[in-house]
Amino acid sequence: MSDILRAPAEIKYAEELDWLESIDDNPKPFSWRLSPKMVRLFILGSERSDGLDREISQKWFGDRSFAERSIVTLASDRGLLLIGDPGTGKSWLAELLSAAICRNSTLVVQGTAGTTEDHIKYSWNVSMVIAKGQSRESMIPSPIMTAMETGAIGRFEELTRSTSDVQDALISILSEKYVSVPELDSDSIVFAQPGFSIIATANSRDRGVNDLSSALKRRFNFVRIPVMTNRKSEAEIVRFRTEELLRRHQIELDVPPTLLDVLLQSFADLRASAAAAGSDDEKLESALSTAEQIGVLEDAILHSNFFGERALTARTLASSLVGSLARREPEDLAILNKYLHGVVEPRGKKEGGSWPEFLEGGRDAIATLS
Repeated sequence: MSDILRAPAEIKYAEELDWLESIDDNPKPFSWRLSPKMVRLFILGSERSDGLDREISQKWFGDRSFAERSIVTLASDRGLLLIGDPGTGKSWLAELLSAAICRNSTLVVQGTAGTTEDHIKYSWNVSMVIAKGQSRESMIPSPIMTAMETGAIGRFEELTRSTSDVQDALISILSEKYVSVPELDSDSIVFAQPGFSIIATANSRDRGVNDLSSALKRRFNFVRIPVMTNRKSEAEIVRFRTEELLRRHQIELDVPPTLLDVLLQSFADLRASAAAAGSDDEKLESALSTAEQIGVLEDAILHSNFFGERALTARTLASSLVGSLARREPEDLAILNKYLHGVVEPRGKKEGGSWPEFLEGGRDAIATLS
């Protein structure tokens, strides 16, 4: 695992999954490796009332009901569609579900404008076709077809980014549970094995790009993942991801709780400002999600480690926040400048602490980008 830049969940948490599987005596749907109860426990973490001999870490921080409905959907005949703003943890939840259910989260199709039906079904090894003709051996199955053949979970990221005809190719797969290969004279149908399902994700900000047809919507259960607004839960997510970052880069750097509070409060302020804005021009282009908050902190930590004094400061944090969130010029810079002068400056005068330094760091960053 040390040679993998980013290990998938089934490798990263292999020891934990092995242990859960060894003690799991609950009923399992289809060919699931873990029962629904253990899948939930793996994702949300253990509690003292579970009575386990060891602690299971919490990996996804969100409403318990979202995880439970997702698990129940995958135990049915319907696909699962996780929908929400960017950075709300949809893909991470999909990865964890796949890892726990079938120990393979890598059967993924990435939806883009260039995604074709071949990416969902199959394509051909041209050299083998020329040499031996079309056969099962010369066929290249898509990740979705591989999931069908092995009774695993197939994932489709950013479903609404792909065109309507590509989306429609999923309808027969989700309803009929097979793919026809008309190029073959025999063995021309690939049937889905028990346990097969699809987890798709969709960005709610992409609404109108390639809307799902009514027929495809009926094949999915929708689970909407909202932007995290609970301060305590969001702080736990940021700490969890920050600790992972420090371990991965082997960085010994302290993140003062006061600076974490500054970051959390800044995002809360900017979200409130966006909610009160009268038009899109008055909102930051960023979704201000927890994932973007983690990105700001990661940027500040790496900058402090490599170019700073190996200590995180409010000035560096403010510089990273401006650099990460200012995507449109001059609109985003004007919004951030208004926030610094209208909110941060009065708060710094009233509360002191890290806010005055945060203000100066933000001003300097805006001046550099202007």
